[in-house]
Amino acid sequence: MTKKQEPQTPATRKKTASSREDRLKAALKANMGRRKAQTRARQAAEANNTSSENEGQ
Repeated sequence: MTKKQEPQTPATRKKTASSREDRLKAALKANMGRRKAQTRARQAAEANNTSSENEGQ
């Protein structure tokens, strides 16, 4: 059985648009957090590799 959709009023459209926008904002924020953490981890690994190479000489 298919679900009938109610006709959207301007208020319903606004609510739907804002909830979608909120979900997109949250997803973007989470993605940026992951990317920043990844960059920090790479920089720390490079710093460790550089210091290890200098100790051996």
